[in-house]
Amino acid sequence: MAICGRRSRPKFILYILGAFVVGYLVFHRNTQSDVGLASRREVIVEEPKNVDEEFLKKPVYEKPPLDINALGEMGRAVKLDLTEEEKREEEESIKKHQINTYVSDRISLHRRLPERWNPLCSNLKYDYLSLPSTSVVIAFYNEAWSTLLRTVHSVLETSPDLLLSEIILVDDYSDRDHLKEPLENYIANLKKVRLIRARKREGLVRARLLGASIATGEVTPKLHDEPSAVVCPVIDVIDWNTFQYLGNPGEPQIGGFDWRLVFTWHTVPEHEQKRRSSATDVIRSPTMAGGLFAVNKKYFHYLGTYDTGMEVWGGENLEFSFRIWQCGGSLEIHPCSHVGHIFPKQAPYSRRKALANSVRAAEVWMDEYKEVYYHRSPHARLEAYGDVTDRRKLRMRLGCKDFKWLLENIYPDIQVPEDRPGMFGMLKNKGMANYCFDYNPPDDHNMVGHRVVLYSCHGMGQNQFFEYSTLQQIRYNTRDPAGCVVADPVSTFLTMHHCSKLREAVPEDQKFLFREDGSLYHVQTQKCVEAVDRTDTGNPGPALRPCSDSASQKWYFESV
Repeated sequence: MAICGRRSRPKFILYILGAFVVGYLVFHRNTQSDVGLASRREVIVEEPKNVDEEFLKKPVYEKPPLDINALGEMGRAVKLDLTEEEKREEEESIKKHQINTYVSDRISLHRRLPERWNPLCSNLKYDYLSLPSTSVVIAFYNEAWSTLLRTVHSVLETSPDLLLSEIILVDDYSDRDHLKEPLENYIANLKKVRLIRARKREGLVRARLLGASIATGEVTPKLHDEPSAVVCPVIDVIDWNTFQYLGNPGEPQIGGFDWRLVFTWHTVPEHEQKRRSSATDVIRSPTMAGGLFAVNKKYFHYLGTYDTGMEVWGGENLEFSFRIWQCGGSLEIHPCSHVGHIFPKQAPYSRRKALANSVRAAEVWMDEYKEVYYHRSPHARLEAYGDVTDRRKLRMRLGCKDFKWLLENIYPDIQVPEDRPGMFGMLKNKGMANYCFDYNPPDDHNMVGHRVVLYSCHGMGQNQFFEYSTLQQIRYNTRDPAGCVVADPVSTFLTMHHCSKLREAVPEDQKFLFREDGSLYHVQTQKCVEAVDRTDTGNPGPALRPCSDSASQKWYFESV
């Protein structure tokens, strides 16, 4: 069937970080205005009667017939009964790639995945002739063969041929043999796949830009409706060891950040839930995870693309998120777009440049709030971060809003520290010299419930940074959501709970009076916090004791 009179369409770029992505679905947009008007369905409409919708959504390649008994099919976990030699091979593959490529290599490159989206998504109709054509840019460095090619096939086998202009593979100076001639020979037989190679190690930011610079497609002066929207999919987890697909059809999470400038996930806040009229409407997100997003090519260049002064990866996602919002754009997650991503056991290469990247973001976009970051990461002040003159000029040229606006209008749920002079930093004891409050939960995803201890002061902030607030809370607000110290009247030891939310009453067990004599008086129990040199664990720690004039009950903050 031929399609005549196809209107010209704007060009979109979809970026994929690395090749740990093995699922891909083209997404649409269904947005709602800021003033509460009914949803505008710019690209979701009934197709004309004479247009064959099945033809329009036909992918570049059809998947092979389903073999339900094949390893990993429909997202099932793969658990192998291995010999000792095979087990050693598996462990070596994990050590090399930080994912179980021994298992991955035994899963089909064309494996099918279960649909993990909201059932309402199936009811939506698409105006395929109006949707923008898309280039998919996949930057990679020393990726495993099977995960890289499964990503490529996933895009080719789930994306409408009508909409996919090309896949651009950007090799960021890999040195592994399978990514040389064997890769070139393999993709030579695939339609719409191009491979370019960096001449030196560029890092994620510049590798992506290298791909964007050669992206082709239909770029017209007239942009698509709402070109300033940068759209992200729901990221479903694929287990790095068993390759089980762990997608969730429920409410997606949105991105945030903490005051270390680390990306965080959060549930959709009530005010955003009320703004949406349907479960299929886009969800506004303060930040993006960074690995997967779609952006109008012309708007991407208008925004200043990436900060090319950033190295490798880390921090670029928050910088881009701040810039999108502060410069008049919007960042959205589409609940009807799901992409599976393998989060490796640990980063397969160094992130030593991530700190400098975060400092660049703070210096350009955070205004006076950069001090909140530096208070909690004092070593960041000493980090060489290069010249940001051009990025500051870009902000001025685009007339971008200040960081306070972003906090008040886009991320009002984050607790902004007060950082009053003399009331933040290392919380030290006068009786036990050089011992500080310390909180280092074993799991970043389960911050509360653990005991506060005393540990040698190290002056690096982070787990030894506390703040005494005007609400009489001892806050551990380096991370988000913030934790507050709670006194247990039974055990007498101090633990960490979530702080009360904004405009909520402070629980009595979180209230401490920081008195002029340096004592920390717990209001509920009418006892004072004392530095105990040996707790029931055999280590020093703070505990409630009857108030006295002992130096071990005298505390003070020291800036870091």
